[in-house]
Amino acid sequence: MASAELEVEIVAADHFVWSGPATMVKARTSEGEIGILPGHSPVLALLGEGELAIQPVSGERIVVAVDSGFFSVDSNRVVIVADNATIGDSVSAGNR
Repeated sequence: MASAELEVEIVAADHFVWSGPATMVKARTSEGEIGILPGHSPVLALLGEGELAIQPVSGERIVVAVDSGFFSVDSNRVVIVADNATIGDSVSAGNR
């Protein structure tokens, strides 16, 4: 179970935001808040305006403000494409 992690990629319409391994992703969709852990069933949802939270495998929690777009989960891969996305102040130097 040590290899149970998510590969996360976040892009905005005009720039790359963040990618890396994570243990959890939380986002607001058009139907409410969703939490993704490794092994989650496939999902395709409209992304709602709000906060996206990522718990990287190592490092501090990453918070990204997003306004709209889509959220896709398949085979432990999470892809978030947002019209606008800004990494919040709680992000540490671990973000690349």
